[in-house]
Amino acid sequence: MARITRCNSGIPPWHVAFSARRCLDRVFRFLPASQKAADALAAALLTPTCVVCGRLLEQILSPCVCETCWCNIPLITPPVCDRCGDPIARPEEVCRACIDRDHTIDRARSAGRYEGNLRIIIHAMKYHERRSLISPLAERMKTCGRKILNETDALVPVPLHQWRQLSRGFNQSAELARLLGLPVLHLLRRTRHTRSQIELPAAERRANVQNAFALRRRWLRNPQLLGKRLALIDDVTTTGATLDACGRVLKAAGASQVFSLTAARVVRRSNA
Repeated sequence: MARITRCNSGIPPWHVAFSARRCLDRVFRFLPASQKAADALAAALLTPTCVVCGRLLEQILSPCVCETCWCNIPLITPPVCDRCGDPIARPEEVCRACIDRDHTIDRARSAGRYEGNLRIIIHAMKYHERRSLISPLAERMKTCGRKILNETDALVPVPLHQWRQLSRGFNQSAELARLLGLPVLHLLRRTRHTRSQIELPAAERRANVQNAFALRRRWLRNPQLLGKRLALIDDVTTTGATLDACGRVLKAAGASQVFSLTAARVVRRSNA
């Protein structure tokens, strides 16, 4: 007859294993979120899918969007307003909205419309840490913003508040700027925490970011900024309030021209 081996405490090993398994079952019963998170992680690693359409990706190591969804991004193509970058019906110099409005930004360009596939891709990059999407977005920004990049001395990422950057883990604007092929200057800082612009109606966005940006201390009264042509880099342009607020600070510091280049913009339907 087989002899049951006992551990030092006198309890058979099979009983120890059974008890441990029962304890684990109880833990997972009370922590379903942990189990679901582990399952989701395993599924993502073993069967990568497109974040837009959900289809399986043909190449595991490619960015997490399939080629079909990349091709269906609503790009902004000429003719566009030379000032704000909105699509226009005829190749005019500026659109009607820009004729009657003072702009801090001298020229703005965006790769695509902030809708459909592009909106989903940007949300995945920002809020779900899909950083593999940064490089293909930067390539599209290079294409649409070639004129701006050729006339720019340096790029200036729109800063996040330190608490928001800490919670997100990165500044998407700085990551995009790093891949655009020009010197990057971190000139600006947030002076206070502001509500997310996307949460606010258009009328409240300018008030939300008023006096929310300032030069970093090392750049105060720095003669290197005099006469520079700078391009602000961000992921999305909505009303342009954030970019205008940043542009005012840069021009007050001596910049001769301030451009903006973003991955997407909300297009005014009156110009489309």
